[in-house]
Amino acid sequence: MNYRQAIDFLFPLHRFGMKPGLERVLELLRSVGDPHRRLGLVIHIAGTNGKGTVASAVAAIFQASGKRVGLYSSPHLLSFTERIRINGTPIPEDRVAHYTTELVEPITRLKATFFEATTVIAMRYFSEEQVDVAVVETGMGGRLDATNVVSSRYVVIPSISLDHTDWLGPTVDRIAAEKAAIIKPSGVVFTAVEDPSAQRPITERARLVGADLHYLDGEVSIDVHSEEIGRLDFSVRTADREYRHLEAPVSGAFHASNLALAVCVAEHAGVTALSIRNGLAALNQTGYRARMELITSSPKLVLDVSHNPAGIAMSVDVLLRLSRGSSKRFVIFGLAEDKDAVDIIACLGRFSSNLFVVNLPVERGLPSETLAGLCRSAGIAATLCDDFRDAYRKVLEKAAAEDLILVTGSFYLAGEVLQVLH
Repeated sequence: MNYRQAIDFLFPLHRFGMKPGLERVLELLRSVGDPHRRLGLVIHIAGTNGKGTVASAVAAIFQASGKRVGLYSSPHLLSFTERIRINGTPIPEDRVAHYTTELVEPITRLKATFFEATTVIAMRYFSEEQVDVAVVETGMGGRLDATNVVSSRYVVIPSISLDHTDWLGPTVDRIAAEKAAIIKPSGVVFTAVEDPSAQRPITERARLVGADLHYLDGEVSIDVHSEEIGRLDFSVRTADREYRHLEAPVSGAFHASNLALAVCVAEHAGVTALSIRNGLAALNQTGYRARMELITSSPKLVLDVSHNPAGIAMSVDVLLRLSRGSSKRFVIFGLAEDKDAVDIIACLGRFSSNLFVVNLPVERGLPSETLAGLCRSAGIAATLCDDFRDAYRKVLEKAAAEDLILVTGSFYLAGEVLQVLH
């Protein structure tokens, strides 16, 4: 089996959808020698928004300290190999082919899902390459997520809000309980969650398993000195140390709490202040992309993978603050069918009255006609477009050099943007 054959085998596994539960992934892992038991220091990250930023920041910091760091994240933007990296370098295609070949029989027999198979490939690669640190991002939820097979020393939960409610529950406290279930006995937990209803199940889980729980609020102070698109200057003060004027290539002051969580994990693990500073500055070397990323400068096109109301609201607030000089603002967006389209449209309507709706390049995308209808119901005009290329052409017919274009709503749309513009 070569790489293309492996991908052709793996991607149709999406037909099995999401099947919460650990039995299949544990059986897959047993079939290849339980590689998840040989991963070194494991840092497990769950949350509604911010987990990708935290995961990349943690990986960058430990890499700057000289460690060999595996990073497992999802979804990818351009290539499957982006999901599984060591020191920023994607897994080689021939290794994907090799590990997939090993797994064909048990995957087929168990009717394993795409994410379960991918998780086992990541564990296999990290184990074989003997990483010092494995940074593992959950796919969805936590308790029954395929990644919840790892024995983590650290757990990070940056935020909790409503998302995937069909699977995780209709309330914030139910969702928090699902995500808190990744906390392991005698582990260390850092969280920036502030909602009392979300804090309660996190505190209960930590107490139940004897984990050491740290809430950012009350233990850590954060000062943001300056922000612009693609750059944040901030300081973090913990109980033991002060880190002044840290810089990271991110857009938006709200990221300061995500980066502070990474600082806390690194400090607790004994990483030096210099490595923390250097790691944050080199965040992009982990493959961190499409989080309020400036893609073109004339007109400015900002690409953002936010895909729920809370995430998009934060991005919109940042851009409203930073784009006062822009003459006009435009939005190109598409959504998956399970997203809260009404609330997302309301957020985007605060930012711009020039909305361009597109079809996503995946089957479970919400049709652009449906999105346009929801926009009209909200009293917002929307231009119907086939795809990003069509929308971008239509926007450029109206946009001046000093204007701002936000593209948001989906990882799949972000990948399409990078294919078209890069």
